[in-house]
Amino acid sequence: MIAREGMPFVLPTWFALLIAVGVYALFHAVAMVIAAVLLLALALFVTYFFRDPKRVPPSGDEFILSPGDGTVIVIEQIADDNGNKKTLISIFLSVFNVHVNRIPVSGKVISAEHKPGKFLKAFERAAVTENERTEIIIQAPQGMVKFCQVAGIIARRIVCHLQGGEIVTRGERFGLIRFGSRIDLFLEQNVSINVKIGDRVKGGESIIGSFKQNS
Repeated sequence: MIAREGMPFVLPTWFALLIAVGVYALFHAVAMVIAAVLLLALALFVTYFFRDPKRVPPSGDEFILSPGDGTVIVIEQIADDNGNKKTLISIFLSVFNVHVNRIPVSGKVISAEHKPGKFLKAFERAAVTENERTEIIIQAPQGMVKFCQVAGIIARRIVCHLQGGEIVTRGERFGLIRFGSRIDLFLEQNVSINVKIGDRVKGGESIIGSFKQNS
């Protein structure tokens, strides 16, 4: 399955490939062979990049799922603007990861706000606060979860379909970041962390953390 956000990229590359093959069939131009090979490589890569595999969330409403595929690169304690302690968990999405993003918890979307910013490399620490991003807050029955789609040096297009006030279900698709990026989660202190740095996670399936009982 291909993500619908990728169709404006996938279809033109395959169409261009067909044109190159057609021109070669008519004129047998060597240049068209080279063009066809390059276009085939591009079409395969773009199709692979925008793949959208089916995911089945694990049962248990106490679990906070990964919003995306990638590698955990940061787990640390930070303070928000109000001085409240949070656990920051950052997931780096390379160009080879699935880039469809998924809802980590069921609940009500409090806000989904786009923040303009820089385009530093996505794995740099400063990208958390300085890069262009979309900040999303969901109020789940057990607590609040904030997470951000973060643009990178190549990923300069964030797609987010969420709007404040809507009710969402964990594991649902909600957006995509094109061509390498990062997702940051800011979790409350009533969450037990289930991952460590270096872990590879899958959006909508891997458990990032779980709400503590009686919290």
